[in-house]
Amino acid sequence: MDEGTPRFRYDARLANEIELRWQDRWDREGTFESPNPVGPLSDGFARVADRPKFYLLDFFPYPSGIGLHVGHPLGYIGTDVFGRYLRMTGHHVLHPFGFDTFGLPAEQYAIDTGQHPAVTVQHNADAMRRQLRRLGLGHDRRREILTSDPSFYRWTQWAGPGPSAS
Repeated sequence: MDEGTPRFRYDARLANEIELRWQDRWDREGTFESPNPVGPLSDGFARVADRPKFYLLDFFPYPSGIGLHVGHPLGYIGTDVFGRYLRMTGHHVLHPFGFDTFGLPAEQYAIDTGQHPAVTVQHNADAMRRQLRRLGLGHDRRREILTSDPSFYRWTQWAGPGPSAS
């Protein structure tokens, strides 16, 4: 080893190891999970119901491509920083995430690839989830929304046949 090189040099390999270790811990401990606003928190802080609440929502990307566009993280990083600040100042933050899987972009991608939209949406959303995790963002993944999920869109839009002419 070169005399001038520190023994424990911080490089890309070490940075990756540290990031993965923290991301695994956050997943294991449910760090960004937002409990329902009832009962005491396990960490001894005030009940969720007694804390100021904040609903933080990012725009949902279209999983109509292979992965995130380089522009996606720009907005996600800003809301993540704000959400972390709110948590550190005692707020109960609900920060879900989702994918805009219902509509023409997903259908066009499926046509282009020759696959059913449900297959392409699931495959592309899985790729985006992996990328988002590597960014270390503080979304509550248990509350994920897919706009093509019937349990979601049944409350937001009419997707069935129109009224009969009779």
